[in-house]
Amino acid sequence: MRTAFRQSEYDAIVIGGGFYGSTLACALAERLPRILVLEREPELLTRASYANQARVHNGYHYPRSLLTAKSSAVNYPKFMQDYPDCIDRSFVHVYAIVRDISKVTAYQFRKYCEQVGIPLRKPPASIQKMFNHARIEDVFVVEECAFDAVKLRARMNAKLQALNVETACNCEVDRVRSNSAQDLSVVLRDGTELGAQYVFNCTYSGINQLLARSGLPRLPLKHEVTELALIQMPPALEHVGVTVMDGPFFSSLPFPSAGLHTLSHVTYTPHESWSDLGEAVPRSADLDRSSKSMFMLKDCERYMPAFREARYVRSLFETKTVLLRNEIDDGRPILCCRDHGVKGLFVILGAKLDNIYDIVQTMSAEHFKARSMHAQSF
Repeated sequence: MRTAFRQSEYDAIVIGGGFYGSTLACALAERLPRILVLEREPELLTRASYANQARVHNGYHYPRSLLTAKSSAVNYPKFMQDYPDCIDRSFVHVYAIVRDISKVTAYQFRKYCEQVGIPLRKPPASIQKMFNHARIEDVFVVEECAFDAVKLRARMNAKLQALNVETACNCEVDRVRSNSAQDLSVVLRDGTELGAQYVFNCTYSGINQLLARSGLPRLPLKHEVTELALIQMPPALEHVGVTVMDGPFFSSLPFPSAGLHTLSHVTYTPHESWSDLGEAVPRSADLDRSSKSMFMLKDCERYMPAFREARYVRSLFETKTVLLRNEIDDGRPILCCRDHGVKGLFVILGAKLDNIYDIVQTMSAEHFKARSMHAQSF
């Protein structure tokens, strides 16, 4: 059965109802009256916006990408101010630097944090003693929190409704094309056709699939099927988040929406990977979704023995998408392409929640009407 839309013509249509698409729609609604968000899932913010570590980045995670770190440090307080009811501050977040084999030393990490302007504190003895200091060079308490994805979804739904933004779930877009009126047409899988002056492709891992179906140039993206293990922590670690870096190590943070902790591991979290530049895309039936949580937990024990008491519950699998150019430095800039292959089509990719402020700033009224977007364009 076809969805009943308010109208057939819109000022802007946002394809993808994750946090990026929803927030962008809210920003557009401040200057354009008829905005529509199309989401193929039954609810907004259910895919990559939910299945992630729920970390609100403050810059600590990117010692090899100063630009990304500084952007996070600037945007962190903005997110904290805008979504205070969606934030979990109930835990101590610790970064630990591995001895000898880390890509950064403890000294370099301290200097890096000074350069970015983000604080470090010495952890209490109760935290220090949890680590195997034969393998860990130093430990730091940082200022970084987690968000509750379920509360964030409710908040975004309320905000979209208050701004009179129309949302339609269970709506998959087949293609985008120019129409005779020099606007764009968005064609849904069920044949419904909607018109708009501007269209925003915010489909994250589906960006190139939509572009290909539309006969438009694809972008140099890499995809990974990733496993995020959800675990029940032992009492000693219930209110502790830990990130061990920098290299093939792990991170575990509270996951407020499920009352558990996430566990990711640089070696074991990625299951399959491919790029969109000529490589064969694996069929969904061929993707490996057998959990590697046992290997994650065993490796964690080498650095924090208390992990041997953690209990695996289940895993979240999602496709993670990044720019190929950032494979080396681990940076996470935004991608904004204006008039991509056809006038009025924007392609937006962000890898971290806080990137949204960079996008909204770039999409200011002045830039939106007259200037090319230049966050990272192709």
